[in-house]
Amino acid sequence: MKKLMTLMIGMIFFFSQTVIADDESDLDAMQQQLNNEVINKPFFAEQADKVDAYIKSAMEKNIKPKEYTGSYWQRGYTCHNLLQWSWQEYRNCRYYHRYYGRYYY
Repeated sequence: MKKLMTLMIGMIFFFSQTVIADDESDLDAMQQQLNNEVINKPFFAEQADKVDAYIKSAMEKNIKPKEYTGSYWQRGYTCHNLLQWSWQEYRNCRYYHRYYGRYYY
C-alpha cells in the first residue's frame, strides 16, 4: 500500500511539473509576441534638434504658422499631446507656440 501511495504521489508530482513547464513555455511565447508588437509599433520621438531647426528656418523666412486644422487638438492640450498622433502636428504646434506665445484654441 505504501508503494502504491508513493507511486501515485510521484506520478502526480511528475505530471504537475510537466504542466508547469508547458505553462512557462506558453508564457515565454506570449511575452516574446508582446515584445515584438511593442518593438514594431511606430514611435514618434520628440526629436528636439529637428524641431528647433524647423522653427529657426521658418522664423528666418518669416513664415506665419497656420491655425490647427487637424482633429486631435482639445482644450487643455499641449504640443506634447499631439506627439502620440503625428510628429508633424507636434512640430507645427511647437512653432505656433513659439511664434504666438500660446497654444491653439
